Amino acid sequence: MADGSQPDYDSKSEDGDNKVKVICLGDSAVGKSKLVERFLMDGYQPQQLSTFALTLFRYKTKVSNENIAVDFWDTAGQERFSSMHPSYYHQAHACILVFDTTRKITYKNLPNWFKELRQYRPEIPCLCAGNKIDVDYSITKKAFGFPKKHNMPFYFVSASDGTNVVKCFRDAIKAAVAYKNNSTDFMDEIMRELENFDLETEGEDKSDEKSDSGLDSAGDSQGKDDQATGTSTS
Repeated sequence: MADGSQPDYDSKSEDGDNKVKVICLGDSAVGKSKLVERFLMDGYQPQQLSTFALTLFRYKTKVSNENIAVDFWDTAGQERFSSMHPSYYHQAHACILVFDTTRKITYKNLPNWFKELRQYRPEIPCLCAGNKIDVDYSITKKAFGFPKKHNMPFYFVSASDGTNVVKCFRDAIKAAVAYKNNSTDFMDEIMRELENFDLETEGEDKSDEKSDSGLDSAGDSQGKDDQATGTSTS
């Protein structure tokens, strides 16, 4: 990897593990890097792909007793140009689409990222995560129409306190493996779980769902975001 070349995800790893690639998309400073680091904690090996100005994090795990080598790809600030280098999408098996629950604009920009994703990877599973719920947990009572419209599993997460981060990333890994193995069973299972969840919460206030966003315009403040993310840039 010293030459900046991309891994080949069609081949096995040096240890004979099945390799999958999971990418994160979303606006700058929504906390993508922080979420990856929160999931991996001390068990990751960051590697620079200097040719493409990208960073990947290698993680080893097991899915259905199969050894899996997962590469989580980080944008390394490239998303500030509102478009990613095509190499970012190459051979990706799953995507986590992230927005910041304290900044409405990052939610409004999700369709743009999703459109670009589908240009390069039209069929890979995509999961959606609303980050920074620790700033205001009442946001979890709001309904967000975008992930439901596109049949995406949706997670309220916090890179700060770890809420739902492990579940989101574990589900993304399972989805990536299922996609690579040409199986839709896992995604079907996830969607059934979401449908059951919708039924269980059907009695909640529906007024929020009509707005397709639980984000207040006051949450667009960049200063508030900087406080929530510290020095994170993605």
